[in-house]
Amino acid sequence: MPSILKTLRVVADPSRLRILLLLSREELSVAELQEILTMGQSTISTHLSQLKQAGLVEDRRTGKSNLYRLGPANGAPLDEILALAQKEIPEAASDQAAMRRVLRKRQDKMRSFFDSVAGRLGKDYVPGKSWKSVAEALLRLMPPMVIADLGAGEGSFALLLSQAAKRVIAVDSSPGMIEVGRDMALRYGVENLEYRLGDMEELPVDSSSVDLVFFSQSLHHALHPERAVIEANRILVPGGRIVILDLVKHRFEEARELYADEWLGFSETELESMLQKAAFVEIQTSVVHKEPETPQFQKLLAVASKSSAQAASQPWQNDLNRERTR
Repeated sequence: MPSILKTLRVVADPSRLRILLLLSREELSVAELQEILTMGQSTISTHLSQLKQAGLVEDRRTGKSNLYRLGPANGAPLDEILALAQKEIPEAASDQAAMRRVLRKRQDKMRSFFDSVAGRLGKDYVPGKSWKSVAEALLRLMPPMVIADLGAGEGSFALLLSQAAKRVIAVDSSPGMIEVGRDMALRYGVENLEYRLGDMEELPVDSSSVDLVFFSQSLHHALHPERAVIEANRILVPGGRIVILDLVKHRFEEARELYADEWLGFSETELESMLQKAAFVEIQTSVVHKEPETPQFQKLLAVASKSSAQAASQPWQNDLNRERTR
């Protein structure tokens, strides 16, 4: 059995404690630990080697990967250390959230199939087959709802939604975009689509008046995206849903100048945290597409619901008021 001094030296490192906290819940590969902790492969491997030498973790082969877990000799002393670490390490909660996403991806065997279909759909010609036709078909299945398209731009997406919606409210802060959108709706005779000039962080929409909120590639333009998400919760009816389509966090700095991007995308953890702070429930996030061309932007999807139990006076409203007075 390894000496207690060696064990204490090994677990004294915060990164190794984070790894132990994760492995106390689930077996994980090096690649999965990389994704959760956003550390390099060599760093993770070095930490795992030290933990293994101390007898704190063990591994088993599965396919082409090794899965790591806590060693069998660990007992009450390590359990007590990990319980304290859970409270004292600030990243512990976000690590657990990231691990849940990694495990969902591991279980999601169908995603690779649909990704391969998506790859062929744009390359192989099939008469009558297109993403637009699929979107149109899915829209027909939607119940008639009041939908808010926030950061709508000229409103192409809002026009598509209007075909099945009871009413669509398209909000944008650009007078030019609003004018183009209104002209387009008038030209096509769309009567259930209303354009409103306004900011995503202070929406010109009544509270509890919308069934579904969309941020389609718009949240990264908000000065304070967390406030925009809080506003989305305010205008939703209890049980209403929010859908966010945006970019995964990237390093293409030119986007700030080329596309007026305020934020270089978001991580899944950041979006999930925003939604939790805005009192959303049933939160799901996933990366749904990666562009083949440089800089290979990735698309992130987040879906959540406003709790049916939320009352008119909600806890996050005080947070919003405090944010606005800063």
